[in-house]
Amino acid sequence: MKSIYIETYGCSANQSHSEVMAGILEDNGFSVTERIEKADVIVINTCIVKTPTENRIRDRIRFIRNKYPRKKLVIAGCATDGEYRIFRKLAPDAVFLSSHNSKDIAGLLSKETKETKRKIRINPLVGITEIASGCLGKCAYCIVKLARGDLKSKNLKEIERSIRDSLKDGCKEIWITSQDCGCYGLDIETNLAKLLEGIVRIKGDFHIRVGMMNPTHIKPILKELIRVYENPKIYKFIHIPVQSGSDKVLEKMKRGYKTKDFERIVNMFRRKFPSITLSTDIIVGFPGETEKDFGKSLDLIKRIKPDIVNISKFSPRPKTAASRMRRVDNKVVKGRSKLMAEIVKETGFERNKKLIGNECPVLVNEKGKRKNQFMGRNESYKPVILTDRKNLMGKLLRVRITSAGRTYLTGEILDR
Repeated sequence: MKSIYIETYGCSANQSHSEVMAGILEDNGFSVTERIEKADVIVINTCIVKTPTENRIRDRIRFIRNKYPRKKLVIAGCATDGEYRIFRKLAPDAVFLSSHNSKDIAGLLSKETKETKRKIRINPLVGITEIASGCLGKCAYCIVKLARGDLKSKNLKEIERSIRDSLKDGCKEIWITSQDCGCYGLDIETNLAKLLEGIVRIKGDFHIRVGMMNPTHIKPILKELIRVYENPKIYKFIHIPVQSGSDKVLEKMKRGYKTKDFERIVNMFRRKFPSITLSTDIIVGFPGETEKDFGKSLDLIKRIKPDIVNISKFSPRPKTAASRMRRVDNKVVKGRSKLMAEIVKETGFERNKKLIGNECPVLVNEKGKRKNQFMGRNESYKPVILTDRKNLMGKLLRVRITSAGRTYLTGEILDR
């Protein structure tokens, strides 16, 4: 029996693809191992959205080829779709698998295969459902569009079937994911709000985390979306990337909205759900960004006070419009990134401190780093650290928040 090792980089959709590959491989007579040295075949499921991530993956592939020259290497994911020639040159003997064809993994390694829908989940309590591939955006800096292509939404029945399978397997948390959940359904005459209305009607005790939504596509359905978010099954969590506080920069990025659109969306959600968790993304040092433009980004973050800000220093991706633009000096970009990070530390901590003393339900879905430590999520998807000698995994507990960190809360159990 051949043994397979799978290493995954990037988004939750990639994580889902790796889970699918693991299930297919085991059902076709392979064994999946967590130890690379024990494997006959090594699968690297790649991500190329950012230059540092791609560089890390390239270094990893070089290491694997030097350390394990006799092991078969499979390169899967976006690198195959977006940068095939580069990775083929890096690993000429590797087998390549497109992100669109993860289910074909067994056929690459064996002549006889059988169909299966089983997943081997990285976290047995979390079911990841990919609702679409590709997107409708034309962002000047994004290579993922080149890899994943135009929007292809799945139909409601297929999505509901995936969720029901996850619930049968014991999942307590469902992640709804795609490159842009906000544009879901626009190619099949439906939308994200209608999809969620269908999902919350599925029977069972489970929570739903909705993935990233771009402002452009949720503007037209904002009221519908907020209405369905009232359902207790949906975590009060939104990931809406703004990318810049400057309308001039947003136009150059080809984002398709203005900062006032982003602020209106956030304010409407917060009026309805004051404790909602807001995650956003900022690109620092996009070509043409002046000190004034950067100052507008700082002002926006200070004004909106997001709970989470993913800061990226601009790095040009091949074949994108932004790669041909004149770049901001690297030292300037580093300085701006450092300043933005300092502001973000304060805003996230401020919001967390306000939750001390609150009592709330917490779904425990991970083990902590220390002995007898567990991590759960409150209604707003805030991570809550708990300590107990008993196994708390999968339990929904009543908890009082006792302290706050910059990125997490700590609680004590009130009711089991």
